[in-house]
Amino acid sequence: MNHPARWWHPLDDGRIECELCPRHCRLHDGQRAACFVRAREGGQLVLTTYGRSSGFCVDPIEKKPLNHFFPGSGVLSFGTAGCNLACKFCQNWDVSKSRDMDRLMDSASPSAIAVAARKTGALSAAFTYNDPVIFAEYAIDTARACHAEGIFTVAVTAGYISPAARPEFFAHMDAANVDLKGFSDGFYEKLTGARLAPVLDTLVWLRHESRTWLEITTLLIPDANDSDAELQALAQWVMRELGPDVPLHFTAFHPDYKLTDRPPTPAATLLRARRIAREAGLHHVYCGNIRHPESATTYCPGCAGALIARDGYAILSCRIGADGRCPDCGTRIAGHFAAHAGNFGNRRIPVRLQAAH
Repeated sequence: MNHPARWWHPLDDGRIECELCPRHCRLHDGQRAACFVRAREGGQLVLTTYGRSSGFCVDPIEKKPLNHFFPGSGVLSFGTAGCNLACKFCQNWDVSKSRDMDRLMDSASPSAIAVAARKTGALSAAFTYNDPVIFAEYAIDTARACHAEGIFTVAVTAGYISPAARPEFFAHMDAANVDLKGFSDGFYEKLTGARLAPVLDTLVWLRHESRTWLEITTLLIPDANDSDAELQALAQWVMRELGPDVPLHFTAFHPDYKLTDRPPTPAATLLRARRIAREAGLHHVYCGNIRHPESATTYCPGCAGALIARDGYAILSCRIGADGRCPDCGTRIAGHFAAHAGNFGNRRIPVRLQAAH
């Protein structure tokens, strides 16, 4: 069902302009925006994916990845279709690039999703698989329904959103993992069809102007965004603009979609990136898509003691309580923690929404 969209205005030449993201698509009647899911019908903009989802699973929160947002808990994950970036290396391209939405999607009202999250025991619901910015109206309504059920909300996003839409969208998100795809304009333009500056603006705004818990992920692609110089620039920018306590995740690329001529990212590259970021002063730097206990462990920035040990997504031990403090030196660890860490582990549980009512 098409749903009236927000963040647009008419132009003098008869077109309408979408204000949701930095692309500012200008549409004649019947045209779709670059994200494919926002379209002009008559004199208004509509969201064509409201109330439809590409599927549901309960995942470990660490898979988003969020290592400092109620570790070990389960999160109900879902998405729709479409994307406002054009990443040649997209790891979810079958969903984000889909044009066959009727085949992909099941009916899913905001209230049904919230009830499903509660009944499956998930602590939070994540808007993921494709970027929730492009289905902002649906994500916001679902977030409201989740909060009414006592469920936290998580946005997994590239952060490509306009200043006009940013405050209301993130006002409904308790946590966000933002994909910082690389740290050069050339990388963004060539491999994502987007620009770096709006993403950096979103990160700074999230850190300093919102209550949303923030973590960052950078997928490292061999010979694309993994040079020492680019990694140093990225880490120094995060340290300078966001501070040392924002967790940074480096994850491994595998050949996919339109970028199949590159090899998978070696573990050594991720560990080199982690070393560079830690040398820049960042306290919490993790490596993903590899099994490496040291780079998955949360350490105290005060005494360097191991506080949360992980095996993949599973919590082996957690020494942080609800106060978020190191039991040895009392240093406050940035994040949101429960009295006891969850034990969801390395599972992935598909959910049939109808069965959750």
